[in-house]
Order: sequence, then structure tokens, then C-alpha cells
Amino acid sequence: MKPAHKSFTAEVSTTLAEVLKVLDEKDIEAMPVLEDGRFKGMISKEIIFRAYFNGDEGMDRQTFLKEVKAGDVALHEDFNIHDEEVFERTLPMFKGFSVLAVVDKTNKFLGLVTRYDVIEQFESAFGVKKQGVRIAFTSEESSGRIERLGDIIKHYHENVISLATFDETDKLARRIVLKIEDNDNIEAFTKKLEKTGFRILSVKRL
Repeated sequence: MKPAHKSFTAEVSTTLAEVLKVLDEKDIEAMPVLEDGRFKGMISKEIIFRAYFNGDEGMDRQTFLKEVKAGDVALHEDFNIHDEEVFERTLPMFKGFSVLAVVDKTNKFLGLVTRYDVIEQFESAFGVKKQGVRIAFTSEESSGRIERLGDIIKHYHENVISLATFDETDKLARRIVLKIEDNDNIEAFTKKLEKTGFRILSVKRL
């Protein structure tokens, strides 16, 4: 989360001209609109343009930007998450917007989480920034399969960079992506996985 004091925000009384200036100068897509430190919604260029084209046809663009306030057009008041929310539950919200406000129980604005931040977390989860060997394989859904995988990893003294699993409910199988540090026993390790019932899909050095 980017804390509140490092986030660009607009007050409900900020003119749209001022908002556009900040969005352009800071090269950001959107920012929160606040009232007395509490989150009231989001504002972006798209929201401003839509408000203008769907608004009073008698108002010219310059007058609209100077007289209309951020609080008049702000949207997505529900695009916020609580400061104690778990990471996984934030993901669906990013389908609709690139920025989420973080608030406390009183809706006080605490900071921002962006889609870029989420991508960075996935990069960390998959060990993207660390070189190693990526092994993708599948396993039938059965009790103790992950435990068995752990035993094989321990037996071959593999250093795990990342481990992620994905369900394939239609095939009653689980896809697993394992990234380990490169060494000279990768071939023996993957053969052991196959003998134990794991089906290797790919092995790549990344």
C-alpha cells in the first residue's frame, strides 16, 4: 500500500481543471476524492470526460472544468478495501478499476493499492525476479499429494524459490508450478516426480 501522505488525492471541492492538471503532471490514471479525510469516490480522466458529455449541453468545456468540483462527478465509492483485507479478495475489484483506496472502519483514507502493486506481488509469488528452473506439472487430487511433493523436494535438497497451485476441477487434477534453484540434479528430480505420479508439463530455465 502507498500510504496516504504519499498518495495524490483531490478534495470534494477541487475543481476538475485542477484534477486534470495533477493527473497529467503526475502521469496517473486516477485518484481518490476525499472529504475531511474520508474516501468519497474515485476520479479519472474518463470519469471527467463522461460527466462533461453526459451533462449540461449549454456549458462549454472550460467553464465545466473551472466550475464543476471533483465531488460532483466522483464515482466508485465502493472501490475501496479495508486495511486488514486479505490480498486474494482484492483481485476481483481490479477488473473494474486500476486503483483501490484503502480505508479503515470509519472510511478514513489510509492509502492506495494499484494494479501495478498487485502485479508486483504476483511476480514475487512466482519468483520472477530470481533465476531458477520452472517446473510445471499436474497431479490428481488426492490426500497427501503436496506432502509427497515436499518429501521429494527434501530428499533432493532442492531450494524452493516459489510454489503455486491451480485447480482444474473439470479434470479432477491440480496444476502445480514449482520454481527451484538451478543445480545438476534437475533431471533426476523430475524423473522422480514422474515415477511418483506427477505428470511433467514443462521444464524451463528462467
